[in-house]
Amino acid sequence: MNRTHSVLLSVFLLLACSNEKKYEETGVAFSISDTMLASCEFYNALEEPVKNEIRLFGKITADNNKMAHVNSIVGGIVLTVNAELGDYVKQGQTLATVRSSEVAEFQRQRLDAQSDVAVAEKNLQVTKELFEGKLNSERDVNAAEKEWIKAKAELARINEVYAIYKLRDGSTYTISAPISGFVLDKTIFPNEQLRSDVSEALFSISEIDEVWAMANVSESDISKIQLGYDAEVRTLGFPDKVYKGKIDKIFNAIDPETKAMKVRVRIPNENFQLKPEMMATVNVIFTEKQNLIAVPSSSIIFDKSKNWVMVYKDRQNIETRNVEVYRQLGAVTYLLNGLQPGEKVISKNGLFVYDAIND
Repeated sequence: MNRTHSVLLSVFLLLACSNEKKYEETGVAFSISDTMLASCEFYNALEEPVKNEIRLFGKITADNNKMAHVNSIVGGIVLTVNAELGDYVKQGQTLATVRSSEVAEFQRQRLDAQSDVAVAEKNLQVTKELFEGKLNSERDVNAAEKEWIKAKAELARINEVYAIYKLRDGSTYTISAPISGFVLDKTIFPNEQLRSDVSEALFSISEIDEVWAMANVSESDISKIQLGYDAEVRTLGFPDKVYKGKIDKIFNAIDPETKAMKVRVRIPNENFQLKPEMMATVNVIFTEKQNLIAVPSSSIIFDKSKNWVMVYKDRQNIETRNVEVYRQLGAVTYLLNGLQPGEKVISKNGLFVYDAIND
């Protein structure tokens, strides 16, 4: 018993004793004082569906539908890197620059394509003039027109490549952010030699205003898990914070190494507290097929190896009642017997009343 509890108990006992003397003539052994009554809270016992929970373990991950992996289409020497791991970047922001001979080759191809279009257009014009002068055939005109169309298509293709990859004249290639979000992975460094045939992403960027909790379900618990079940997620980084969500995806496959099935819980993350790769505990809450009396867990008093509640009828009529607990789930305790629906129990500071009556 701590010092605060001892002081409060002493006050309540003194008040109870004074009340005992006050009611001695009427034969009332105990009456709760005004001070003690004001400090208590009460709850009417109700019969409710019994809830249970399964504790799962997993980690926080980014929503892969809101993630972009950034690669380089050219090889070369990395000149600058403008974003680091954990940085927030905006769409179109420069992530890195690369000096590459391949960019110069794209520029040469575009110049050649522009030249081919000009030549084909001139040839078409000359062919049409000759045709008008009866110096060639319509077949020659059609052939020249096809060459002109082909040259224009090649120039349009190269211009499209320039637009998609934001290429510029010269030998410098700029790697830009395709979406806004946080840099979750980075494998590029200044002065590094890049190869265009390497598939590993240079940057991974993701929005994390909503994240996933990916949890492992053991084979023995698979039958208990269903879509839509409520889930409470806790992390080591914020142990007192509870993030609530629902199971929205069950991956119907068993990992051969862990022998577990994965489930996914979506969690709003507006303040970005949750970071991908954080370890997480996921408590999945479900309803059993039975109803029992439910009371606040704060109303249960454990003493003499038994569980008790203080049943309140009026200030002179408070009963210490033995109850049998079926399960405690957070702030709610389910009882097998000892209480009836509608009976009022003291849910706050009942221990002081218990001590005043029974000590």
